[in-house]
Amino acid sequence: MIMQFRSLRAFHPFVPAIAAGVLLAACAQPAPEAPKTPSKSNAAMVAEIQAAGDRDKSVINVAPLVDPGVTALQSAARNFERYGQYDAAAAKLEQALQQSHNSPDVLQDRAELAIYMSDYAMAEKLAQQSWSLGSKQGPLCARNWQTIVELRQRANDTAGAEAASKSVAACNEAGIQRF
Repeated sequence: MIMQFRSLRAFHPFVPAIAAGVLLAACAQPAPEAPKTPSKSNAAMVAEIQAAGDRDKSVINVAPLVDPGVTALQSAARNFERYGQYDAAAAKLEQALQQSHNSPDVLQDRAELAIYMSDYAMAEKLAQQSWSLGSKQGPLCARNWQTIVELRQRANDTAGAEAASKSVAACNEAGIQRF
């Protein structure tokens, strides 16, 4: 019996430390989940947006008359964009919008540039404005809605991205099959 007492006595100094450890473990809360980082770069998002327009094979593709000055400014903006000079490209597109403020294609170009510049709120606003002024069919419509898809995915808004994806598909107006 004395032997058991000694072993218990040897164990006794560790009891408070073990009890404290158990209590701390019980009180611990899981670490907050780290925010998800976007899986796509800005360039990859813009590439997806432009590809959506290229994939659209609608029979309807409204191409309004364009001002040659606006077209030249858009071309200059694309050149600046190609070399990563986003501020210069934005300045050219802003000039184009001053000349043709309700031009859906210029608004969409500016939305895509806003993505390159990480101004996602502006990109979404411009894409929606472009869609509201545009034809609601064809490649520009697909680019408008793909912009929303990309931005909703970036914000981890799965429901919003799915709804916008359906709108991308609705932009396509299939022709009559003739044999």
